[in-house]
Amino acid sequence: MPDDPDGWPAQAGLPSAVAPAGLGLVRGVCDGVGLYWLQTLGCPKNQVDSDKLEGYLTAKGYGRAPDAETADLVVVNTCAFIDAARQESIDTVLDLADRRSPGARLVVTGCMAERYGDELRDALPEVDLVAGFGAELTAPTGAGAVPVTLTVGRRGTTAAPATNGFDLLELPRPAARAPWAYVKVAEGCDRICGFCAIPSFRGKQRSRSPEEVLAEVDALRATTDGAPVLREIVLVAQDLASYGRDRSGPGRHSRIANGPSPVAALTRAVSSRVERTRLLYLYPSGLTDELIETVIATGVPYFDLSLQHVSRPLLAGMRRWGDGDRFLRRIDDIRAADPDATFRSSFILGYPGETERDHDLLLEFLSAAQLDWAGFFPYSREDGTHAAGLGEQVPAELALQRLRECAELQDAITAARRDALIGATRQVLVDAPGQGRTVHEAPEIDGIVHLPIDLAVGSLLDVTITGAEGPDLYGDPGAGRVPVPAGAAPGLGAGTE
Repeated sequence: MPDDPDGWPAQAGLPSAVAPAGLGLVRGVCDGVGLYWLQTLGCPKNQVDSDKLEGYLTAKGYGRAPDAETADLVVVNTCAFIDAARQESIDTVLDLADRRSPGARLVVTGCMAERYGDELRDALPEVDLVAGFGAELTAPTGAGAVPVTLTVGRRGTTAAPATNGFDLLELPRPAARAPWAYVKVAEGCDRICGFCAIPSFRGKQRSRSPEEVLAEVDALRATTDGAPVLREIVLVAQDLASYGRDRSGPGRHSRIANGPSPVAALTRAVSSRVERTRLLYLYPSGLTDELIETVIATGVPYFDLSLQHVSRPLLAGMRRWGDGDRFLRRIDDIRAADPDATFRSSFILGYPGETERDHDLLLEFLSAAQLDWAGFFPYSREDGTHAAGLGEQVPAELALQRLRECAELQDAITAARRDALIGATRQVLVDAPGQGRTVHEAPEIDGIVHLPIDLAVGSLLDVTITGAEGPDLYGDPGAGRVPVPAGAAPGLGAGTE
């Protein structure tokens, strides 16, 4: 999914399926320690938030329930992405309200709670608490309350007060339970994309220090009994390429083209700790030579570029940098440096003012770029954004038609690129029994590699790609099945911090 195409249809507020139904009294949730169930919706950044809330709940004595029906506290971490995501959040809340046990409390948190708190509170009397950023999940006052604070200001500026002094971005996390983990390195965004409302509720970019990020990586590597070895770290942020450029004090990096890249330095440091380091959500203008070289050197040449379109006039209307020619040149440069480089992007169809010529340019770009993966999303109007006030709104039916044309073309390209891997030898990370990933696939987003069921989860080993079906591959480890020892030969080696 893309990092920032955030907008809704012409109607404002909640999905039409939700009508106001009373005041929805805000009550304290969970007076005593018990079992919790946490349902996460949306992007990997939301998953990191949930991981941190789980870690905090665990530290306070709460236990993880095996399912929602047996929990004392049911929490839904919602997504405020596009209309379909909002509707999914509402449907999930109502479903869990029906499934919870008698006396269990239901809490709604996350982006949707922050942005539509009062409206949600009025519309969902089934919910015991709507907790936006800076609110508490478990109790109205006192010890044991879990804050959801994302409102601390930038370093060097006056900070907004954080609930009970806590900040969700810096809450500790439990050790990883899978051989890979997301790590969020910054919160918020400084860009003013015409379709995106994220800065209005996530705030300005606030980067964590490298020391804080690396401490979290080290904590995640402290594998619990029975858990697989942590092999891959996936760095995420709303605008990952701009990581560190908002920080003040000694060593602050200025915003200059091809200047020293804080995210490149962080990537090198993380890569000295784990075998794979992957970056998600890179704004194209932040793709410096240094960052490209660093990504390739990690051994995971995976480039997730937030392009959104290729028509220069339309991108200008989106308040974004670039055009198709610039993007193609950069992609060609990267492929010249590493022919095995993998590319993912996302695109918005039907942005106000999009013409048939704009659409044709996008189709031509997709044919020329030969991306491995791409997501397509219809524009939806978001109140308070620049695009909401623009004329020349594209009819929804036309936007969907254009989306289908792009998706059909890209599906064929993806299938051909997957077929081209048949016969190649690739190292796979076994994520779960019977499935794994090469460096070409990001977890939970791209296809997988089907493997023999008996391979140990967390192992790294070479396989021969024997077949492809849609986005997925089939791999044969052969008779040798020699796994890579834990901690062996991370991409950039030690001592690169």
